[in-house]
Amino acid sequence: MNLKDVTLKNFVELNNKEKLIILSWRNNEIIRKWMYNSEIILEKNHMKFISNLDNDRNNQYFLVKSSIKNIGVIYFNNINDDSVEMGIYGNPNIKGTGKILMKNLIDYAFNVLKVKKIISEVYAENIKAYNLYKDFNFQDIKNIIKEDKTIKHMELNNENR
Repeated sequence: MNLKDVTLKNFVELNNKEKLIILSWRNNEIIRKWMYNSEIILEKNHMKFISNLDNDRNNQYFLVKSSIKNIGVIYFNNINDDSVEMGIYGNPNIKGTGKILMKNLIDYAFNVLKVKKIISEVYAENIKAYNLYKDFNFQDIKNIIKEDKTIKHMELNNENR
């Protein structure tokens, strides 16, 4: 599947069914365990979060779709001219979506947001995500300890991709 087969749908443009699908993914233990907030998210809080994105210039969230399935979510926080912090999670019912999501994330960050670097933080024990980021040339910058867990701070500079 290439980038032409995939579309990004901004969370503020999602229909109710799509919003609920994303909530179910986000609350799935497979995804939730790797989030800073690993608590179950209530539907009303999820809907409020999405509605608040409408006027938010610093954060953007997208459902990544192909013509036949919803692939996952990519998102951008603290958007500025220099950098953006990224996040990613795949549809827990589909295997092998990481590379598709990363290609779209990198393309959007550098070609649409026009940032110079993408910043990522990943739990050290999340080997699958860490290796995916390394496959896309993210560089280890430093380790951070948060609530007794090691978090790898990684960056991808536009000139290094």
